[in-house]
Amino acid sequence: MAGAAETAGDGAARPKMMENARILLISVTPLALPGTAGFMEFRIQNILPGYTAGCGIERAPLKKVFSLYEQGETMTNTSLRTAALAAALALAGCGKSGQDAYRQTSAIMNVPAQVIVYGADEAAGKAIADAVLGEWNRISGEFSFSDPYSVTSLVNRKAYGEWVKVDAEFMGLLRLALDYYRLTDGAFDITFAPLWPIWKEAASTKKMPAKEDIERALATMGSNNIQVDPARLMVRFSRPVQINLGGILRGYCFVRAAELLRQMAPPYPVELRLGSNMLAYGRRDWEYSVTDPFNDDKSFGSFSFGDGVLMSSSGREHFVQIEGKLYSHMLDLKTGYPLEDFSSLVVYFPKLESESFLASAVLAVMGKEKALGIIGKMKGTAAVWIDGSGKETVLVNEGSGAKWSKARRLF
Repeated sequence: MAGAAETAGDGAARPKMMENARILLISVTPLALPGTAGFMEFRIQNILPGYTAGCGIERAPLKKVFSLYEQGETMTNTSLRTAALAAALALAGCGKSGQDAYRQTSAIMNVPAQVIVYGADEAAGKAIADAVLGEWNRISGEFSFSDPYSVTSLVNRKAYGEWVKVDAEFMGLLRLALDYYRLTDGAFDITFAPLWPIWKEAASTKKMPAKEDIERALATMGSNNIQVDPARLMVRFSRPVQINLGGILRGYCFVRAAELLRQMAPPYPVELRLGSNMLAYGRRDWEYSVTDPFNDDKSFGSFSFGDGVLMSSSGREHFVQIEGKLYSHMLDLKTGYPLEDFSSLVVYFPKLESESFLASAVLAVMGKEKALGIIGKMKGTAAVWIDGSGKETVLVNEGSGAKWSKARRLF
């Protein structure tokens, strides 16, 4: 879905690469001509009215454009995108003084997505927002369960009984999901597909599914049926299971966004939102409001912090009513039934990296004691767990940059 952009407010003038020049970069490709190894061609559109193309680049060595890649390196699709985005940000420095905030919104993975760049002009803000949202759309498409052309769908079609070649990124996500399966003793399981239509029908008919149907579905599941060969980047299923990486993709979007921001190093504070998750880049007085799980119009409390990431899982965000009782959309995949006595979990991480990434959905299915026990060992983190009755348990580790404040109730 195409994003909608807006700017608001007036800000101080920003440094310019060249006066009165602003360019929108739309694509970058390696030059496939003799003697052009390590060069890229930039295609430029929309030279804005009243501006010149004085700082545009049509061809440049990779080293001169951006230092993350060695000249002559074999460029993957991902690194090409990153190079393009870094170059776009550099070009975005051209132009007139900035705005107080640039905003771009979209819908990704069926939830709202937003990028806010504080203190940037339109070109600089757009370059950052396009970088992040472009990467999130890529992740959403390549690892989609429903898209028949995605990598996930290819593996689901072919991997039963035969080895299927995948790339390093897919293998990394798959191994992460398998680690989560073991960590939760099966409560987090990416082979949950057989349960989905059962609970979808239950939500539609308002009737609890038959116990026998749940048991049959569980018998056909199990991430222990997924075999991986990391050295050869090969995947195989020992039984005809179907994998769905949706439970970790939003968190992975933030891992990649954090990597992009570190590479691009924008001189502006940047706020990223994907559903109820938030990433704050740069020093600013950030605040994250936790919605009351029993009243969407009220705040339950808030975290204030310098920078970092807030990951949230809410059992009531997409609740369903069956036989007069509310059930969470989050399932305990050991039992096949919705999580009990759970409303919401919000976790603060001072930084987010692939090697330390722990999805809030994974923590939620562990239960409060085990989840908070793990979070308590993670340096600088903080969390609030809200149970089914609305009672909160707050954990703020020593050295954490986050502070929890409970919302005041007037009546």
